[in-house]
Amino acid sequence: MRVRDVLSSKGSDRVFTVSPHTTMPDLLAALAEHNVGALVVSDDGVSILGIVSERDIVRRLRDLPDPRAATVEMIMTADIQVCRPEDPITELMSTMTEFRVRHVPVVEDGALVGLVSIGDAVKYRMEQLQFERDQLEQYVQG
Repeated sequence: MRVRDVLSSKGSDRVFTVSPHTTMPDLLAALAEHNVGALVVSDDGVSILGIVSERDIVRRLRDLPDPRAATVEMIMTADIQVCRPEDPITELMSTMTEFRVRHVPVVEDGALVGLVSIGDAVKYRMEQLQFERDQLEQYVQG
């Protein structure tokens, strides 16, 4: 099982990005519009400057003198973990656990190709376990 399998199971290869110059009201609107917990920060939709999550908003915005005037680059996480489509799911989940991150951008040949959340990984793994259980039941019954 590889990261590319999780991306395929999501049903969409769309990755939502936001500019580092985006204001907080626009960031909040984008998170709500796309119903996501994080956005990749990028100037061009291909390169990755960082990631901004609900956690970043909660932890960093409160320390700013004028939160409404803040921009994404003021609160984003620039030191991020990334993975590749061919990486094993177990490695991705270990990275998420070790670095306590919930969203990991997927990069191929230096370009952003996806974003995997902890929810995506768990859902995929649960579906695989269900499939394996169903196969075992068929084998036992057959």
